[in-house]
Amino acid sequence: MERLLVLEDGSVYHGTAFGSDDFKIGELVFNTSMTGYQEILTDNSYCGQIVMMTYPLIGNYGINRDDNESMNPCVFGFVIRDYCEKPSNFRSLSTLDEYLKLKNIPGIYGVDTRAITKKIRTAGTLKAIFANPDEDIDAIVKKLKESDFMHNQVSLVSTNRIFPMPNRGKKVVLMDFGAKLGIVRELSKRGCDLIIVPYNTPASEIMAFHPDGVMLSNGPGDPQDVQVAIDTIRQLIPQTVVFGICLGHQLISLACGAKTYKLKFGHRGANHPVVNLKNGLVEITSQNHGFAVDIDSLKNTRLEMTHQALNDKSCEGVAHKDYPCFSVQYHPEASAGPEDSRYLFDQFIELMEKENQKNA
Repeated sequence: MERLLVLEDGSVYHGTAFGSDDFKIGELVFNTSMTGYQEILTDNSYCGQIVMMTYPLIGNYGINRDDNESMNPCVFGFVIRDYCEKPSNFRSLSTLDEYLKLKNIPGIYGVDTRAITKKIRTAGTLKAIFANPDEDIDAIVKKLKESDFMHNQVSLVSTNRIFPMPNRGKKVVLMDFGAKLGIVRELSKRGCDLIIVPYNTPASEIMAFHPDGVMLSNGPGDPQDVQVAIDTIRQLIPQTVVFGICLGHQLISLACGAKTYKLKFGHRGANHPVVNLKNGLVEITSQNHGFAVDIDSLKNTRLEMTHQALNDKSCEGVAHKDYPCFSVQYHPEASAGPEDSRYLFDQFIELMEKENQKNA
């Protein structure tokens, strides 16, 4: 069955339908990873976005039960070049098409993803929607141009209740802005006694748990939409150890007086080089973000940049000069991607131990 991908600039790409028939306007973005499509589809940082893979062959190892980064994916669509209908992998339990139908995610394959990627790199991210061949394209383009990107996506993907994941190690409160399960796995692997809380939980309620530290997760959308969390983080930083990942990094920066801005087409992939400014070592990182911290705005704060992207020189990490608070723009839990940066979770544990000894 034929399906169309319509962009707000009027471009129309003809392909073959798979997945569901539930079409929504989304922000069309591209991801350069060669593997990890299951993790990408289930990463809630993609809420409101239509994801296009630049690697052509997708679906060849199917879908398994273990590699999800959330249970209810919020991606608005999936665009690929070549779809493998018959996966071959000992862990595979279903095809990609079956999974997309199950999770109500529409998809298209057989389109020129290279041409679309080049367009996005030139024009920036574009609004897009799938359509059937008999629909009024002019009316769809008009609708795309008049629509606005989503706001407050965090409220759609965050948990709405507080719940524990018990263990015997450091007590960590995880503020859920759309947290990947990879973050939970890495903290659990280190014995952390986790308490997961909604994004709008007040600082007083968080500190009432007497945490050894607070983890700020990844999440979707514009960080400036989450003002309630920015105010909370501003109160938390002087009181406990704080570690932020991706959106958490941006929220820490905003809470400390820095500014953020929207990237032209974002960083999405598992092969982004980042230099650690403390030791000069380069890490290959997994990334998924459309906003970044303004480096110049850090001058008026008590933050210092600790990591920097080698591709575009954007800010990839900060640390507070006075308090045990640090963050990175990329994903040290990877899932999927390289594991170069998992030492940051150990750094978080070490900081909590150091603070406990200081306050003993």
